[in-house]
Amino acid sequence: MRRLALFDLDNTLVDRAAGLRLWAQEFRASHGLRADDVEWIVKADGDGLVPKETFFAQIKERYSLAEPVAELWAQYRRRHPALIPAFPGALAGLARLRRQDWLVGLVTNGLADVQLATITSSGVAGHVHGWAISGAENARKPERRLFEIAAERCGTTLAGGGWMIGDSAAADMAGGRAAGLRTVWIDRGRPWLHDIPGPDHTAADAAEAMAILLRS
Repeated sequence: MRRLALFDLDNTLVDRAAGLRLWAQEFRASHGLRADDVEWIVKADGDGLVPKETFFAQIKERYSLAEPVAELWAQYRRRHPALIPAFPGALAGLARLRRQDWLVGLVTNGLADVQLATITSSGVAGHVHGWAISGAENARKPERRLFEIAAERCGTTLAGGGWMIGDSAAADMAGGRAAGLRTVWIDRGRPWLHDIPGPDHTAADAAEAMAILLRS
């Protein structure tokens, strides 16, 4: 059976933070804000964990903007995905896995249109066999069903095991383990401080994680 590797998207294969900073710089320029407002906007985003309605309500209030929160959110939703790059070495690593006969897929939480735009704009779409996006599947990591859908899209099942690579302890590591997969945690410089079993391996980035898989 061909080996399966499932990857998270944001902050694993693609640099969401870099895309956010580019968007914040564009937003600052278009609204005549100060240069240091970029840092406030990046911090207010909370690494993507702050609900967007809250995020844009804060922006609207802070800068006394005329646009409704819904319009600010819609503009961001159209633009931000186009600015998110793949991490250095990520696409080359995916291509190498495929040359070594791995089945490669994505398991990502998020809105279907936003995540699909990110997958295609970053170039990731051309390097994977399939993907499962929570917003399109009515299932969300760490639920096993989303992992099952991703495996099916890659032409296989979870029965043969495989790997899950991602930066979230709960969604990716615990979810992947519950789905019967071995795990590689992208630590992003963070220590493991979670009250759940640790990953099988830890890596600084996706390129290092892929090297671990190729040695396995």
